[in-house]
Amino acid sequence: MTQSVLVTGGAGYIGSHIVLALRDAGRDVVVLDDLSSGRRELVPDGVDFIEADVGDAATLDACLADHAVDAVIHTAGSIIVSESVEQPLRYYDNNTAKSGVLIDACVRAGVQRFIFSSTAAVYGEPAILPIPEAAPLQPINPYGRSKLAVEWMLHDAGAAYGLRFGILRYFNAAGADPAGRSGQSTPFATHLIKVAGQVVTGARPHMTIFGDDYPTDDGTCVRDYIHVSDLAAAHLAALRDLEAGGDSFALNCGYGRGHSVREVLDAVEAAAGRRLDIRTGPRRAGDPPALVADVSALRERLQWQPRHDNLPEIVGSALAWETRLAADQLAG
Repeated sequence: MTQSVLVTGGAGYIGSHIVLALRDAGRDVVVLDDLSSGRRELVPDGVDFIEADVGDAATLDACLADHAVDAVIHTAGSIIVSESVEQPLRYYDNNTAKSGVLIDACVRAGVQRFIFSSTAAVYGEPAILPIPEAAPLQPINPYGRSKLAVEWMLHDAGAAYGLRFGILRYFNAAGADPAGRSGQSTPFATHLIKVAGQVVTGARPHMTIFGDDYPTDDGTCVRDYIHVSDLAAAHLAALRDLEAGGDSFALNCGYGRGHSVREVLDAVEAAAGRRLDIRTGPRRAGDPPALVADVSALRERLQWQPRHDNLPEIVGSALAWETRLAADQLAG
Protein backbone atom coordinates (compact mmCIF):
# COMPACT_ATOMS: atom_id res chain seq x y z
CA MET A 1 0.00 0.00 0.00
CA THR A 2 1.25 3.49 -0.89
CA GLN A 3 2.13 5.53 2.16
CA SER A 4 0.16 8.70 2.81
CA VAL A 5 0.45 12.03 4.55
CA LEU A 6 -2.41 12.84 6.93
CA VAL A 7 -3.37 16.51 7.07
CA THR A 8 -5.63 17.33 9.99
CA GLY A 9 -7.71 20.43 9.37
CA GLY A 10 -7.08 19.89 5.66
CA ALA A 11 -10.42 21.44 4.68
CA GLY A 12 -9.48 24.70 6.38
CA TYR A 13 -7.66 27.74 5.12
CA ILE A 14 -4.02 26.83 5.68
CA GLY A 15 -4.61 23.08 5.65
CA SER A 16 -6.22 23.12 2.21
CA HIS A 17 -3.23 24.98 0.77
CA ILE A 18 -0.89 22.41 2.31
CA VAL A 19 -2.95 19.67 0.67
CA LEU A 20 -2.60 21.44 -2.69
CA ALA A 21 1.19 21.70 -2.24
CA LEU A 22 1.44 18.01 -1.38
CA ARG A 23 -0.74 16.99 -4.32
CA ASP A 24 1.21 19.23 -6.69
CA ALA A 25 4.32 17.38 -5.50
CA GLY A 26 2.74 14.01 -6.29
CA ARG A 27 2.12 12.95 -2.70
CA ASP A 28 -0.77 10.76 -1.52
CA VAL A 29 -2.85 12.66 1.01
CA VAL A 30 -5.69 11.92 3.40
CA VAL A 31 -7.59 14.73 5.10
CA LEU A 32 -9.27 14.59 8.50
CA ASP A 33 -11.48 17.58 9.37
CA ASP A 34 -14.62 18.03 11.46
CA LEU A 35 -15.81 20.87 9.15
CA SER A 36 -16.41 23.16 12.11
CA SER A 37 -14.64 25.90 10.17
CA GLY A 38 -13.37 24.09 7.07
CA ARG A 39 -15.22 23.52 3.82
CA ARG A 40 -15.54 20.12 2.18
CA GLU A 41 -15.29 21.63 -1.31
CA LEU A 42 -11.75 22.87 -0.58
CA VAL A 43 -10.52 19.27 -0.49
CA PRO A 44 -9.39 18.37 -4.03
CA ASP A 45 -10.96 15.51 -5.96
CA GLY A 46 -9.03 12.30 -5.45
CA VAL A 47 -8.05 13.08 -1.86
CA ASP A 48 -9.55 10.74 0.73
CA PHE A 49 -11.60 12.69 3.25
CA ILE A 50 -12.63 11.70 6.76
CA GLU A 51 -15.12 13.90 8.59
CA ALA A 52 -14.15 13.47 12.23
CA ASP A 53 -12.83 15.22 15.31
CA VAL A 54 -9.06 15.12 15.72
CA GLY A 55 -9.63 14.01 19.32
CA ASP A 56 -11.45 10.82 18.23
CA ALA A 57 -8.86 8.18 19.07
CA ALA A 58 -10.68 5.25 17.44
CA THR A 59 -11.06 7.09 14.13
CA LEU A 60 -7.42 8.16 14.25
CA ASP A 61 -6.27 4.59 14.83
CA ALA A 62 -8.29 3.36 11.85
CA CYS A 63 -7.16 6.24 9.62
CA LEU A 64 -3.46 5.79 10.35
CA ALA A 65 -3.67 2.05 9.68
CA ASP A 66 -6.05 2.01 6.70
CA HIS A 67 -4.18 4.73 4.81
CA ALA A 68 -0.64 3.60 5.72
CA VAL A 69 0.09 7.05 7.10
CA ASP A 70 3.80 7.67 7.59
CA ALA A 71 3.67 11.42 8.30
CA VAL A 72 1.18 13.78 9.90
CA ILE A 73 0.77 17.51 9.33
CA HIS A 74 -1.38 18.82 12.15
CA THR A 75 -3.19 22.08 11.36
CA ALA A 76 -6.52 21.47 13.11
CA GLY A 77 -7.27 23.81 15.99
CA SER A 78 -8.80 27.05 17.21
CA ILE A 79 -6.92 30.24 16.34
CA ILE A 80 -8.69 33.42 17.50
CA VAL A 81 -6.66 35.19 20.20
CA SER A 82 -9.50 37.27 21.65
CA GLU A 83 -11.78 34.23 21.75
CA SER A 84 -9.11 32.28 23.62
CA VAL A 85 -9.13 34.97 26.32
CA GLU A 86 -12.91 34.60 26.66
CA GLN A 87 -12.97 30.78 26.38
CA PRO A 88 -9.59 29.49 27.57
CA LEU A 89 -10.74 25.99 28.50
CA ARG A 90 -12.13 25.46 25.02
CA TYR A 91 -8.69 26.30 23.61
CA TYR A 92 -6.87 23.98 25.99
CA ASP A 93 -9.27 21.22 25.01
CA ASN A 94 -9.31 21.75 21.25
CA ASN A 95 -5.67 22.74 20.77
CA THR A 96 -3.82 20.98 23.56
CA ALA A 97 -5.76 17.96 24.78
CA LYS A 98 -6.84 16.81 21.32
CA SER A 99 -3.30 17.26 19.99
CA GLY A 100 -2.21 14.93 22.76
CA VAL A 101 -4.70 12.33 21.53
CA LEU A 102 -3.29 12.66 18.00
CA ILE A 103 0.34 12.41 19.13
CA ASP A 104 -0.50 9.33 21.19
CA ALA A 105 -2.19 7.71 18.18
CA CYS A 106 0.89 8.43 16.06
CA VAL A 107 3.17 6.84 18.64
CA ARG A 108 0.97 3.73 18.80
CA ALA A 109 0.88 3.46 15.01
CA GLY A 110 4.62 3.94 14.61
CA VAL A 111 4.34 7.23 12.69
CA GLN A 112 7.79 8.77 12.83
CA ARG A 113 7.28 12.23 11.28
CA PHE A 114 5.00 14.93 12.68
CA ILE A 115 4.70 18.57 11.58
CA PHE A 116 2.84 20.91 13.89
CA SER A 117 1.20 24.24 13.12
CA SER A 118 2.36 26.46 15.97
CA THR A 119 2.25 30.22 16.21
CA ALA A 120 4.22 33.40 16.81
CA ALA A 121 1.94 33.85 19.82
CA VAL A 122 4.28 31.56 21.78
CA TYR A 123 6.70 34.52 22.01
CA GLY A 124 4.26 36.87 23.74
CA GLU A 125 5.61 40.42 23.64
CA PRO A 126 9.17 39.87 22.42
CA ALA A 127 11.99 42.13 23.58
CA ILE A 128 13.72 42.13 20.19
CA LEU A 129 12.57 42.24 16.57
CA PRO A 130 12.82 40.33 14.36
CA ILE A 131 12.20 37.41 16.69
CA PRO A 132 14.67 34.50 16.62
CA GLU A 133 13.57 30.98 17.52
CA ALA A 134 15.77 31.19 20.64
CA ALA A 135 13.73 34.09 22.04
CA PRO A 136 11.99 33.44 25.37
CA LEU A 137 8.68 31.60 25.01
CA GLN A 138 6.34 33.71 27.11
CA PRO A 139 2.84 33.71 25.56
CA ILE A 140 0.43 36.33 26.89
CA ASN A 141 -2.85 34.67 25.89
CA PRO A 142 -4.44 31.20 26.19
CA TYR A 143 -4.12 30.64 22.44
CA GLY A 144 -0.33 30.96 22.60
CA ARG A 145 -0.13 28.90 25.78
CA SER A 146 -2.30 26.14 24.29
CA LYS A 147 0.08 25.88 21.33
CA LEU A 148 3.23 26.04 23.44
CA ALA A 149 1.94 23.14 25.52
CA VAL A 150 1.78 21.04 22.34
CA GLU A 151 5.36 22.01 21.51
CA TRP A 152 6.37 20.70 24.94
CA MET A 153 4.45 17.46 24.33
CA LEU A 154 6.27 16.93 21.07
CA HIS A 155 9.67 17.44 22.70
CA ASP A 156 8.76 14.92 25.40
CA ALA A 157 7.34 12.42 22.90
CA GLY A 158 10.48 12.77 20.83
CA ALA A 159 12.68 12.02 23.83
CA ALA A 160 10.57 9.09 24.99
CA TYR A 161 9.48 7.44 21.74
CA GLY A 162 11.78 8.71 19.00
CA LEU A 163 9.08 10.75 17.25
CA ARG A 164 10.76 13.28 14.96
CA PHE A 165 8.89 16.52 14.53
CA GLY A 166 8.95 19.89 12.88
CA ILE A 167 7.33 22.83 14.65
CA LEU A 168 6.44 25.70 12.32
CA ARG A 169 5.60 28.91 14.14
CA TYR A 170 3.27 30.82 11.85
CA PHE A 171 3.26 34.57 11.77
CA ASN A 172 0.29 35.97 9.77
CA ALA A 173 -0.88 33.81 6.89
CA ALA A 174 -2.73 35.75 4.21
CA GLY A 175 -3.68 35.64 0.55
CA ALA A 176 -5.05 32.79 -1.53
CA ASP A 177 -3.87 30.13 -3.99
CA PRO A 178 -2.70 31.97 -7.14
CA ALA A 179 -4.58 29.43 -9.28
CA GLY A 180 -7.81 30.17 -7.42
CA ARG A 181 -8.20 26.66 -6.00
CA SER A 182 -8.49 27.70 -2.36
CA GLY A 183 -8.62 30.68 -0.06
CA GLN A 184 -9.92 31.78 3.30
CA SER A 185 -13.57 30.82 3.38
CA THR A 186 -14.67 31.17 7.01
CA PRO A 187 -17.63 33.59 6.95
CA PHE A 188 -16.82 35.20 10.30
CA ALA A 189 -13.02 35.15 10.18
CA THR A 190 -11.07 37.76 12.13
CA HIS A 191 -7.98 37.95 9.91
CA LEU A 192 -7.35 41.52 8.81
CA ILE A 193 -7.04 41.01 5.04
CA LYS A 194 -10.01 38.62 4.99
CA VAL A 195 -12.19 41.12 6.82
CA ALA A 196 -11.08 43.95 4.56
CA GLY A 197 -11.89 41.82 1.51
CA GLN A 198 -15.40 41.25 2.83
CA VAL A 199 -15.83 45.01 3.15
CA VAL A 200 -14.67 45.40 -0.45
CA THR A 201 -17.26 42.90 -1.71
CA GLY A 202 -20.05 44.22 0.50
CA ALA A 203 -20.24 41.15 2.74
CA ARG A 204 -19.53 43.52 5.64
CA PRO A 205 -20.56 47.18 5.74
CA HIS A 206 -17.44 48.38 7.55
CA MET A 207 -14.46 47.23 9.58
CA THR A 208 -12.65 48.29 12.72
CA ILE A 209 -9.01 48.93 13.54
CA PHE A 210 -8.60 47.54 17.04
CA GLY A 211 -6.35 50.07 18.71
CA ASP A 212 -4.40 52.97 17.25
CA ASP A 213 -2.33 53.76 20.33
CA TYR A 214 0.29 51.01 20.16
CA PRO A 215 4.01 51.93 20.39
CA THR A 216 4.48 51.59 16.61
CA ASP A 217 5.14 54.15 13.87
CA ASP A 218 1.46 54.77 13.13
CA GLY A 219 -0.07 53.45 16.35
CA THR A 220 -1.49 50.25 14.85
CA CYS A 221 -0.26 46.68 15.33
CA VAL A 222 2.57 45.44 13.11
CA ARG A 223 2.57 41.88 11.79
CA ASP A 224 4.69 39.76 9.46
CA TYR A 225 2.31 38.67 6.66
CA ILE A 226 3.25 35.53 4.72
CA HIS A 227 1.44 34.34 1.61
CA VAL A 228 -0.38 31.13 2.43
CA SER A 229 1.12 29.33 -0.59
CA ASP A 230 4.64 30.14 0.63
CA LEU A 231 3.62 28.87 4.06
CA ALA A 232 2.33 25.64 2.49
CA ALA A 233 5.62 25.25 0.63
CA ALA A 234 7.45 25.47 3.96
CA HIS A 235 5.48 22.44 5.18
CA LEU A 236 6.50 20.42 2.15
CA ALA A 237 10.13 21.43 2.69
CA ALA A 238 9.84 20.49 6.38
CA LEU A 239 8.44 17.07 5.49
CA ARG A 240 11.25 16.43 3.03
CA ASP A 241 13.82 17.40 5.67
CA LEU A 242 12.41 14.91 8.16
CA GLU A 243 12.16 12.21 5.49
CA ALA A 244 15.85 12.76 4.71
CA GLY A 245 16.68 11.98 8.34
CA GLY A 246 16.78 15.50 9.72
CA ASP A 247 16.54 16.07 13.45
CA SER A 248 13.51 17.67 15.04
CA PHE A 249 13.26 21.46 14.81
CA ALA A 250 11.22 24.57 15.50
CA LEU A 251 11.24 27.30 12.85
CA ASN A 252 9.57 30.64 12.30
CA CYS A 253 7.44 31.11 9.17
CA GLY A 254 7.23 34.67 7.91
CA TYR A 255 9.11 37.03 5.62
CA GLY A 256 11.19 38.88 8.18
CA ARG A 257 9.51 42.26 7.91
CA GLY A 258 6.29 43.74 9.19
CA HIS A 259 3.41 45.83 7.93
CA SER A 260 1.11 47.84 10.15
CA VAL A 261 -2.66 47.48 10.06
CA ARG A 262 -2.92 50.86 8.35
CA GLU A 263 -0.32 49.89 5.74
CA VAL A 264 -2.26 46.74 4.91
CA LEU A 265 -5.53 48.62 4.64
CA ASP A 266 -3.89 51.18 2.36
CA ALA A 267 -2.85 48.28 0.11
CA VAL A 268 -6.40 46.89 0.13
CA GLU A 269 -7.87 50.26 -0.80
CA ALA A 270 -5.31 50.64 -3.58
CA ALA A 271 -6.24 47.21 -4.97
CA ALA A 272 -9.94 47.93 -4.67
CA GLY A 273 -9.58 51.37 -6.21
CA ARG A 274 -11.69 53.06 -3.57
CA ARG A 275 -11.86 54.05 0.06
CA LEU A 276 -13.44 51.72 2.60
CA ASP A 277 -15.51 52.45 5.70
CA ILE A 278 -12.80 51.90 8.33
CA ARG A 279 -13.44 52.77 11.94
CA THR A 280 -11.26 52.80 15.05
CA GLY A 281 -12.06 50.90 18.21
CA PRO A 282 -10.36 49.81 21.43
CA ARG A 283 -7.55 47.27 21.58
CA ARG A 284 -8.41 43.59 21.62
CA ALA A 285 -7.29 41.54 24.60
CA GLY A 286 -4.08 39.59 24.03
CA ASP A 287 -2.74 41.49 21.01
CA PRO A 288 1.00 42.35 21.21
CA PRO A 289 2.13 45.54 19.44
CA ALA A 290 4.49 43.92 16.93
CA LEU A 291 5.44 40.43 15.74
CA VAL A 292 8.08 40.06 13.03
CA ALA A 293 9.96 36.84 12.34
CA ASP A 294 13.65 36.14 12.00
CA VAL A 295 13.43 33.59 9.18
CA SER A 296 17.13 32.99 8.55
CA ALA A 297 16.90 29.50 10.07
CA LEU A 298 13.94 28.58 7.87
CA ARG A 299 15.82 29.62 4.75
CA GLU A 300 19.03 27.86 5.75
CA ARG A 301 17.65 24.64 7.23
CA LEU A 302 14.95 23.96 4.64
CA GLN A 303 16.38 25.85 1.64
CA TRP A 304 13.02 27.63 1.52
CA GLN A 305 12.65 30.45 -0.96
CA PRO A 306 9.39 32.43 -0.98
CA ARG A 307 7.68 33.06 -4.31
CA HIS A 308 5.00 35.55 -3.27
CA ASP A 309 6.83 37.94 -0.93
CA ASN A 310 4.90 41.01 -1.97
CA LEU A 311 2.09 42.74 -0.07
CA PRO A 312 0.16 43.86 -3.19
CA GLU A 313 0.27 40.27 -4.50
CA ILE A 314 -0.94 38.91 -1.17
CA VAL A 315 -3.78 41.42 -1.07
CA GLY A 316 -4.64 40.92 -4.74
CA SER A 317 -4.94 37.14 -4.41
CA ALA A 318 -7.10 37.52 -1.31
CA LEU A 319 -9.43 39.97 -3.03
CA ALA A 320 -9.70 37.72 -6.10
CA TRP A 321 -10.79 34.86 -3.84
CA GLU A 322 -13.22 37.08 -1.95
CA THR A 323 -14.75 38.25 -5.23
CA ARG A 324 -15.22 34.63 -6.26
CA LEU A 325 -16.93 33.78 -2.98
CA ALA A 326 -19.28 36.73 -3.40
CA ALA A 327 -20.12 35.67 -6.96
CA ASP A 328 -20.74 32.06 -5.85
CA GLN A 329 -23.10 33.30 -3.15
CA LEU A 330 -25.08 35.36 -5.64
CA ALA A 331 -25.24 32.43 -8.06
CA GLY A 332 -26.20 29.96 -5.38
